[in-house]
Amino acid sequence: MSQVKVLVVDDSPTMRSLISAVLRRDPEITVIGQAGDPLEAREAIKQLNPDVITLDVEMPNMNGLSFLEKIMRLRPMPVIMVSTLTQNGADVSLAALELGAFDCIGKPMAGVPAEIAFADLPNKVKAAALSRVRPVGDRASTGVGDGVFRSDGRIVAIGSSTGGVEALLTVLSAFPANCPPTVITQHMPGTFTKSFAERLNRTCAAHVSEATDGAALEAGQIYLAPGGDCHLQVVGTTQSRCRLVAEPTVNGHRPSVDVLFQSLAKTAGKASVGVILTGMGRDGAQGLLALRQAGALTIGQNESTSVVYGMPKVAFEIGAVARQLPLERIGPDIISQCNAAYAAEAAR
Repeated sequence: MSQVKVLVVDDSPTMRSLISAVLRRDPEITVIGQAGDPLEAREAIKQLNPDVITLDVEMPNMNGLSFLEKIMRLRPMPVIMVSTLTQNGADVSLAALELGAFDCIGKPMAGVPAEIAFADLPNKVKAAALSRVRPVGDRASTGVGDGVFRSDGRIVAIGSSTGGVEALLTVLSAFPANCPPTVITQHMPGTFTKSFAERLNRTCAAHVSEATDGAALEAGQIYLAPGGDCHLQVVGTTQSRCRLVAEPTVNGHRPSVDVLFQSLAKTAGKASVGVILTGMGRDGAQGLLALRQAGALTIGQNESTSVVYGMPKVAFEIGAVARQLPLERIGPDIISQCNAAYAAEAAR
């Protein structure tokens, strides 16, 4: 990889210096400039043509969210948001991810050295430089279909990571109010998942909530794995339920997509659908293979619509993906595949 050129945008000179210092320690990254507000940043973008921007959320003259919207509309490019990991910060960060920000990273908490708080930032910047940025106009919602849906009894499991906020909003917008019971593991900090579940619930026809230990899987319900402390599993054969398990990270993640998929392969097998969406790394690939080997339908997001073609690529390469589809077709395909009414009509 050639040098990744980064523009650091933050109204705090101290924060700009901290971020720049962490990035400069990576020999593959060059900090080509700094800006104290969006007006300075706009001129710096024109003059310096950065590959990636780190962008503060709260700034004078124009907040980071408004500036991000302008970037994605006028000059789409990879942006990593830098915010406080508070409840308000989580809401704003999720809005940024929905607008197309590549990722979000938290500012150092009191007593936490910048080197630790920003330890993942260089890798995120380099991944962002290789990502696919989709202009705002390309993010059309599929909408809920008008046809009759009657579930065939299968459980749907979805795994996603970087780019997953936008991807999940797109997929779930196609789900009717009586959709199949659906479980989701999205790599996300624990401070974000409650807000994300609430955001999905406001925009989806079905009911979306954070998964709770022991919750029964029911039609019309979508369960999002809480971030941080536990893995989400599906247990039970006569009545499937959510189980939250406090175990070590898997593939560097907790919750892990592999843990979710492998649990479903054991309990539901062919009575399930596994879906792997955009994300860095390989989490979920082996679990999806286990699902396919157990007789489940498996779907992977294709390369051209993935922000990061990592997780779905590995899954495809090891033979875990039966159907590879662009993002906009995945939601409708899940519903049509799980539609007993459609299957009955087709059998006539």
